[in-house]
Amino acid sequence: MSEKDRGNLAAILDSVNKIQAFTSAISNAENFYSDIRTFDATLMNFVIIGESIARLSEEITKANPHIEWQKIKGFRNMIAHDYFGIDAEEVWQIIQQYVPLLKTNIQQIIES
Repeated sequence: MSEKDRGNLAAILDSVNKIQAFTSAISNAENFYSDIRTFDATLMNFVIIGESIARLSEEITKANPHIEWQKIKGFRNMIAHDYFGIDAEEVWQIIQQYVPLLKTNIQQIIES
């Protein structure tokens, strides 16, 4: 694995860890949305994840087709280009359902 890929995977993992830390004490989407700093910081980390994914080599992305790279990049684009249209409930569901899985997948890639 190239140093560039290793660095981008580390950035993804760092952002995932931040998202989980920021939201660990929040119980639902309404509270998440009303905590402006946490909401904004979390969205910024999703942007970082999308940017880092865009910089991964084709070798990494093709070797891991079980990760929905395009959907993650698409989510980054939605945040960056339609910030005021973001649905807090949708983001909350992503945090609860998909962020832990992404963390596990990225850790496995780094360790392999």
